[in-house]
Amino acid sequence: MFSFEGFVRIDAFCRGVFRVAYLNLLWLATTVLGLGVFGFGPACYATAKYMDRWLRHGETPSPTRTFVAYLQEQTRQAMVTGWIVLAAGAVIVTNVFAAPTWLLQVVNVLALVVLAIATAYVFPVMAATDVVTLRRRFAAALLIGFGSLHWTIIGATAVGVVEWLLWTYATPMLLLFGAGIPAFAVGLVTRAVFRPLTESPDVPGRFVHHLNTPVTEQVS
Repeated sequence: MFSFEGFVRIDAFCRGVFRVAYLNLLWLATTVLGLGVFGFGPACYATAKYMDRWLRHGETPSPTRTFVAYLQEQTRQAMVTGWIVLAAGAVIVTNVFAAPTWLLQVVNVLALVVLAIATAYVFPVMAATDVVTLRRRFAAALLIGFGSLHWTIIGATAVGVVEWLLWTYATPMLLLFGAGIPAFAVGLVTRAVFRPLTESPDVPGRFVHHLNTPVTEQVS
């Protein structure tokens, strides 16, 4: 027999799964409506912002209304960031298949891994910190990714296994969770990274203030 606390945990788990799936659909709709090139960056930013407020601060506002509000934040910067990621990815993938030697292919594969790590963390950096310039945002993303390499590897492995299982046994479920699962994993990693920063006296005060500011104050 389940206790009341057990049913509460099951309910919280089911709500979390539903929230991840719904955010995934919002991300997919925004990306498609933005023709990929114009929607990818803002969609990733809005998803990262919602994940940060949910996983690190425990805030669970209406997904649709909140997601749309986040889309209107830093829209231009998010779009440019998305362009950089997509352009770099296109160039690297092309080089992987067009490289004349295996050594150049290996170098480009390594570059693709670095780009994947930067892409995973650059939007959370935009959403949760006061880092302003594109160069510093990508540098901070790489610092998080490689500075917490154990978390990055664990998260990437878990995402790879889950996505492979979905692809193998429940391919249609990728439409519901294909982007939501990686975003959730990144949110868990950044929660582990950002929480100590808010308690460290060596972190700049403005940076810490933004990490601790409630979402209602940031929007206003």
